[in-house]
Amino acid sequence: MGFRCGRVAVVGKPNVGKSTLVNYLVGEKVAITADKPQTTRTTILGIANRPSAQVIFLDTPGIHKPRTKLGKVMVDRAVQTLAECDAILFVVDCSRPPEEDDERIARMIRTEPAKPVVVALNKMDRLRPEHVEMNYHAYEQLTAPSQLMYTNGLTGENGDKLMEMLIGVLPARGREFADESMFTTQHIRDMAAEIIREKAIQNLREEVPHGVAVQVESWQDPTPTDASPITRIEAAIVVEKTSHKPILIGRKGSLIKAIGSLARVEIEKLIGTKVFLDLRVKVEEHWRDDPRQLRNLGLT
Repeated sequence: MGFRCGRVAVVGKPNVGKSTLVNYLVGEKVAITADKPQTTRTTILGIANRPSAQVIFLDTPGIHKPRTKLGKVMVDRAVQTLAECDAILFVVDCSRPPEEDDERIARMIRTEPAKPVVVALNKMDRLRPEHVEMNYHAYEQLTAPSQLMYTNGLTGENGDKLMEMLIGVLPARGREFADESMFTTQHIRDMAAEIIREKAIQNLREEVPHGVAVQVESWQDPTPTDASPITRIEAAIVVEKTSHKPILIGRKGSLIKAIGSLARVEIEKLIGTKVFLDLRVKVEEHWRDDPRQLRNLGLT
């Protein structure tokens, strides 16, 4: 078998572990993760280099019934990715039988009949023994013809087997990205903004995370003459309700300080220098339904 390379659209309903699985397969953190649905808002490219293949993952937002303009943009991007890929990785939560959103996605996938489909039966650690056969056959019937593999994105269980399946369905051709050290095409500032948003999501109550965005307002790299190189970053955490601002700031600024501390450590690992991170909170009423704000935040 010669060298293989191709783009794999990673699709599924919200909160099935797509990004966690992609991060494991790529071997680097290319997408933020949280136990909240609709964490991924844009299609994120992650590159997994192997001796015999280059697998380019397109991690898409969870497909759902949109209730906002942002939600519609997210779903449209996921659907568009199906038309642009060489193969499809359909990630499902195998601890549950197929639901309405799974069935909707399966119908979307059938509009691309020429593209091979691999199904990751994810969250296998949550699957009760008495449901193994029933759920497997349900997803097999829903997605036929396809290949299925039980996976656990958190531990990486069966990740290598899943990669073998994916490589096997990709076209025989050379690398799309010549630099084998490259693992994503994201701009470093966008990755930093996403890290800040991840830490906010992980520390906020249920009603707030969907209305949070992050905008990097200033980025000052250290100069070669700096005795102690420090990257200075100013960023705004955007909320859509005035009542959410004090929640995000926390008592005496405790929550925003915690978010900043957690984000700073991870950004330092990402860029390789010390970071001074200055966060503020601003309110943009109903920004998820405002086309201008969506453009300003780089979401359209």
